[in-house]
Amino acid sequence: MKFGVVTFPGSNCDQDMIYVLRNVFQQKVEELWHQDKDLKNCDFIVLPGGFSYGDYLRSGAIARFAPIMTEVIDFAKKGGYVMGICNGFQILCESGLLGNATLLHNTNRQFICKNTFLKPETNSTILTKTLDLKKAYKIPIAHGEGCFYTNSDTLKKLNDNEQILFRYCNEKGIVEDSANPNGSLENIAGITNETKNIFGMMPHPERACDENLGNIDGKYIIESILKSI
Repeated sequence: MKFGVVTFPGSNCDQDMIYVLRNVFQQKVEELWHQDKDLKNCDFIVLPGGFSYGDYLRSGAIARFAPIMTEVIDFAKKGGYVMGICNGFQILCESGLLGNATLLHNTNRQFICKNTFLKPETNSTILTKTLDLKKAYKIPIAHGEGCFYTNSDTLKKLNDNEQILFRYCNEKGIVEDSANPNGSLENIAGITNETKNIFGMMPHPERACDENLGNIDGKYIIESILKSI
């Protein structure tokens, strides 16, 4: 298994993901640059968090046109695994790889950086296959534009096709308004596409994989990927 982690100008979570994949999970990792035109035979591509190109226009709007994204989009459309975390999720939405989904400014218009709790909604994806659907996983967020939004038809399809990966919940696993940090529609924190090979989520599992941080709930998400492929 060989992962490719893309670095854009302004990425700041790329090294976090590289460290976790290499050091915690002993996986092969290829460091990909935004100007590359070759995915270097990677099996799984990660678009990390950060502020690609300074988040000018909209978050992810410029990164979507980076040379590497031509290859990522083609790879994804052919069934390759792609995961976008935070800014990476925004880039996937801008690229049209997650349908009509978009991420708006947080409803409080503030940048939010804190721990949240996530409830997995399905075991039908490699990202969530081995997760406990009754458990609340503590995963941090750090974003200013994380409010998930889409139209009613798309929302129905996401629910009907088990494309919702996670919802924000309280520490007991109860999905409620008070646990929604950014105003996301139906507390949605992550989704997948119809063929379930493209994944986007706002919370950062790579920031919850090292025991030195006092939280390893993120390890279960990455372990699910490794055990399911």
